[in-house]
Amino acid sequence: MTIVLNPVWINGVQKLKVVPQPPPRPARGLLPPAMDEATHTVRCLRQLRSKDKNIEKYIYLTQLKDADHRTFYKLCLDNMSEITPIIYTPTVGDACLQFSHIFRRPEGLYISIKDKGQIGKILRNWPRIDEGRIAVVTDGSRILGLGDLGLNGMPISIGKLSLYVAGAGIRPSSTIPICLDLGTNNEQFLADPLYLGLRQTRVPREEMTEFMEEFMHEMSTIFPNLLVQFEDFSTDAAFTYLDRFRQRYPLFNDDIQGTGAVVLSGFLNAARLASQAAGKELEDQRILFLGAGSAGVGVATQLTSFFKMQGMSEEEARKRIWLVDSQGLIYDERGPMAEHKKQFSRQDYSGPPMKNLTEIIEYVKPTALLGLSTIKGAFNQSVIETMSRLNARPIIFSLSNPVQLSECEFHEAVQWSAGRVIFASGSPFPEQTHDGRTLYPGQGNNMYVFPGLGLGAILSRASAVTDSMVEASSLGLADALTPEERAQDLIYPRIERIREISAQIACKVIRAAQRAGVDRTVELRELWDDQLLDWVKAKMWMP
Repeated sequence: MTIVLNPVWINGVQKLKVVPQPPPRPARGLLPPAMDEATHTVRCLRQLRSKDKNIEKYIYLTQLKDADHRTFYKLCLDNMSEITPIIYTPTVGDACLQFSHIFRRPEGLYISIKDKGQIGKILRNWPRIDEGRIAVVTDGSRILGLGDLGLNGMPISIGKLSLYVAGAGIRPSSTIPICLDLGTNNEQFLADPLYLGLRQTRVPREEMTEFMEEFMHEMSTIFPNLLVQFEDFSTDAAFTYLDRFRQRYPLFNDDIQGTGAVVLSGFLNAARLASQAAGKELEDQRILFLGAGSAGVGVATQLTSFFKMQGMSEEEARKRIWLVDSQGLIYDERGPMAEHKKQFSRQDYSGPPMKNLTEIIEYVKPTALLGLSTIKGAFNQSVIETMSRLNARPIIFSLSNPVQLSECEFHEAVQWSAGRVIFASGSPFPEQTHDGRTLYPGQGNNMYVFPGLGLGAILSRASAVTDSMVEASSLGLADALTPEERAQDLIYPRIERIREISAQIACKVIRAAQRAGVDRTVELRELWDDQLLDWVKAKMWMP
């Protein structure tokens, strides 16, 4: 569907009104006589629902997108809560595991370590260089909670970009899925005769860094208007390359920054409910993390913003957060640890190692327990009941994906907390009924944040993605709840409103880019907020 912008006058101010125009109809005889878009969308939905396995639904939607991308995205927009779990988490995890076996045709760019020294030539093979605006890049080394999947990680980049299109109206032709094949240490894939990637183990970090330097330089040269999102790199690599490149190129890491932003947003709303129930101030929150990888530390870093909003210093904010890894509570006297964990290592504990989670909860007395551990069932009955004894309304965020790696499920949290839990998860769970009330789980899905963050960065032509832009995306999401959603104690808005939410987030991100001085679409500085929102909506592609 094309878009025509007609100038109109509203309250004495000239604004642009979006007037959708239907695409030209094929010449007579090229379609059946009774063919129309609305009926065909219903037809495709029925075909989708006829599949009894989610992986078959994924394959069907992949082929539909290839054959008729407008119908695919219309289906997504009209059935967002049904389609999203198929094209992304949790089904995309199965799609990655089986990618080399369900592969139909290539999509995106595949760049291997064998291309080192000529990466620019490979990038120039992309057929729509001038249109490139956003690339999702993975090396397949830490896919969801599934580990090193090598080239089989490509569905992550493809699925993420589908959500950019569906959720924020990024034009499909401007998206570039990229998988970097640097080998894999997955013995099962190396022995699989159908595996599509290089049959070698992963290259050493020094060689990878040389490759990444060449890759990012060539990307910025060939695609000068491109925003890059790193996705599912191993923990150390995720922090290393975010820090290495974020000041030089428009770049962010969704696992570190996007996850942190969406969790901060949900936590803001959850903390208000919990503090009100306890009769305490927001600054009294205490947060315990299970999981100290890139996502866990990234979220913890983002949540320091919550405490700084209450007037605390950076140091004071960090003292309100405790981290637990596979060896237990993280504290200085425990011994050597990975560099990224040190900022949250406790200096106020010097006892014996503390590994039992219930014991740690009794010691810390947290108001919120967040899981990014990929340990199924880590939040067991003892853990939830202890949190519920300490808090009028315990905050439990079970954020690991996919469902089979979630720390606990919603029905368990409801049962073990006697219905008092404020719950969010990474994967979708059904609502529950308790004592005659319907309780709704929050889904801390990055899809709430990254489409609007990406849209705002692209439209402002940001030269860098700053921390303030990421925080703006989080605050924009937190403020997006309707009165009806607040009345139902929701901490995230309904996913069906994603286009509206993304537009609002994009505006806040653009304003943050302007304040940081990294915006290059300087004419947007002159627009009032309502004008900016209209302009953003006019830029969003519609199928």
